[in-house]
This record gives sequence, C-alpha cells and structure tokens, in this order.
Amino acid sequence: MKDNAPILTHAMTYAEIMEACASYIAVKRPTIKEPTAVYRLMTPLFIRSQQEHLYALLLDTKSKLIGEPRELFRGLLDSCPMHPREVFKLAIIESAAALIIVHNHPSGDPTPSREDIEATRRLVETSRIIGIPIFDHVIIGSRNEETDLNYISLRERNLVSFASSLHAKD
Repeated sequence: MKDNAPILTHAMTYAEIMEACASYIAVKRPTIKEPTAVYRLMTPLFIRSQQEHLYALLLDTKSKLIGEPRELFRGLLDSCPMHPREVFKLAIIESAAALIIVHNHPSGDPTPSREDIEATRRLVETSRIIGIPIFDHVIIGSRNEETDLNYISLRERNLVSFASSLHAKD
C-alpha cells in the first residue's frame, strides 16, 4: 500500500490543479493576447507530465477564453499527433472566433521539432479554409529558474505565418 501513496498524492495534486484552473477560467474568462499569458495559464496542466499533451485554447472575438483549455491529443514521451479534423472539431462546435494551439515538451526543452513546425503549417492552412484563424502555437518546456518562463511561441519566432490576431479589437 505504501508504494501507491506517491501516485495518489500526485493524482490529488493534479486534480486540485485542474479544479483551480477551471474555477479561474469560469470566473475570469481571461483575455489571451500574448504567449506569456498562454504560458501562465497552461503550465500548471503540464506539471510532472511524462507525455506530450496538445491543447486548444478557443477564443471569442475579444480574444477571451471560451471555456477551459481543451485537451485534443495525448501523445508519447516525444511526440503527439495533430490532426486538423480533431483540432477544428471543437472550435466549430463551440463557435470559436480563433484558437491557439499549445503543447508541452516533457524533455523540458521547448525548441520546436521539424514535425511541430510542419504540423502547425498544415493546421494554419486548414484554418484559412475553415475560417477559424490560429493565432499561435506555444510549446512549453520546464520552468526556467532565471526567467521563470520556458516556452517558445512559433509566432514570435516567425516559424509559421499565422493569421493576424484580433489584438486591435478591444
């Protein structure tokens, strides 16, 4: 029974984090206009994760979050599939005006792989056809002690040509 204690504690901690995140989102409906906001919102969901997780942040016309972050895929230690059909399915159902893609790198290094960049390009192409723009793809690594941040925004790095954002509409 002792061997299960750390697992139970970890599960309770994760459940508490998820509940706190959901409560915050329900009350605040935060506006997401920059990658640091994505990082701060999403980092608690990736604590101690040994798998890649791909989430979508669905946004309204004011860049406010619609509901909680939606987990679309759970992958392996070093990969996670991104299929356009699944990415846009929820955005269509929820009438999202735009979305931001977020995933983690359990290795701690948020540097995008060639596959991350190519998959994101395919998603952006699809978004132009569907009419629901993708504003960014943020990859989150382990927390950096010096800056307290550790993420890479594909938009900020100009690795993919994303749709223009709704930032000017306030």
